[in-house]
Amino acid sequence: MTTIQIIENPVLQGSRRALVLTEDRVGHYAEFQEFFVRQFSLDTGGLSRPGYVRAPSGMTYALVFIGRSGEPFPDGIEIYALPDALEPLNDADVDADLWALLRWMVAGVGGEWRIEDLDATGRLYQLSVAADA
Repeated sequence: MTTIQIIENPVLQGSRRALVLTEDRVGHYAEFQEFFVRQFSLDTGGLSRPGYVRAPSGMTYALVFIGRSGEPFPDGIEIYALPDALEPLNDADVDADLWALLRWMVAGVGGEWRIEDLDATGRLYQLSVAADA
């Protein structure tokens, strides 16, 4: 499995944001909130900036964390691909990258959350990216 790389200061000039995934209730599972807080130092930076990662395709993604009044932070997440401004997205690459991001998250959370279970669910839903995992 190619790992996801956290990028501290990505070069954003000449890129655009393309929304590729939204999860509006990360807060349902405290383990995922804690994972994002650890990985992106959200306890000190909070809403000040997205978390940036480089996925196996080489594409950079911005993870925008959402807060809601009265809820532990982050309560949601939006994931944006950051392709060159005029380049179209390659859907197959984005799907594979999102699957790699999910596997990275599940591996990072650990405990009851297992990559094998994620992969089995993906195969159950006949996701082509899960067949390759």
